[in-house]
Amino acid sequence: MAVNDRLLGIVAFVQAAEAGSFAVSAERLGVTRSAIGKRIARLEQQLGARLFNRSTRRQSLTDDGQAYYERCVKALAELDAAEAALDSGRREPSGRLRVSASVQFGRRCVAPVMLELAQRHPRLDIDLSFSDRVVDLVEDGYDLAIRIGRLPDSSTLAARQLTEERLGICASPDYLARCGRPRNVDEFEGHQAVVYGRNGHTVPWRLRDDDGEVREPRVQARLRFDDLEAIADAAVAGAGLALLPCWMLSRYVRNGELEMVMYADRVIGSRINAVWPHTHYLPLRTRAAIDLLVERIPQLVAWDPANPAVVCG
Repeated sequence: MAVNDRLLGIVAFVQAAEAGSFAVSAERLGVTRSAIGKRIARLEQQLGARLFNRSTRRQSLTDDGQAYYERCVKALAELDAAEAALDSGRREPSGRLRVSASVQFGRRCVAPVMLELAQRHPRLDIDLSFSDRVVDLVEDGYDLAIRIGRLPDSSTLAARQLTEERLGICASPDYLARCGRPRNVDEFEGHQAVVYGRNGHTVPWRLRDDDGEVREPRVQARLRFDDLEAIADAAVAGAGLALLPCWMLSRYVRNGELEMVMYADRVIGSRINAVWPHTHYLPLRTRAAIDLLVERIPQLVAWDPANPAVVCG
């Protein structure tokens, strides 16, 4: 078995073991399921050992497969470290970079940065995936993710804060004419609201009252959407108050479709973070992406670089 074929077999084996599926590992590696099966079959033949218990519904590692997997993971980690060490001596990022970002923020703010990164580095290939679900970077094979909000403690991930997402509360002129404009936290009680909700969980609004205390206003959240554009559209239609990021609010306020009710100095924002699998050797392509995100994201989330305070305070 040629060295290259053996290495391909090992990579296919490790991916299949971690994914629990030949089909998923094939998708990650960009090959067919049958190619994965053939690579692993040749590897098993070369080793003289069965690596997987296979059934029609699932597959699992044999005892030999588990022992071989643990050693293969260590060997591939050493290869990654060697590649990263060589990479660090180069001036030009290259290879494939897989990035995950939420749908609206990804389209509006992350995609322009990735486009600029690709234009700067012609040898770099970028795959940017938009999804509001929290992906597993290691299991799903991502190099980098952009996440908004509090990060859970993790020993397998590293993170860097890019900036703070500034938020504002708004409503349509029609709604405010009908229902009045709340001027403090207590006056929010009884107002209709369109809120962000996902998987049965509603994201709370956190505001500072006149004394600086953080409180959650009492609003009637009859509409819950898991899409920011849908929330903005409902607010424009007069459905109630809405909490939206300043980078999104700008065009609605400029067009007169929405008016500010409470500015970012009173609304508790969220951190925007770059997150990546923890490693001792960060590849140059990942480091270049993080550095550009640190530079550009703060500019992009400010709706008007000349005077961002106009909308969100």
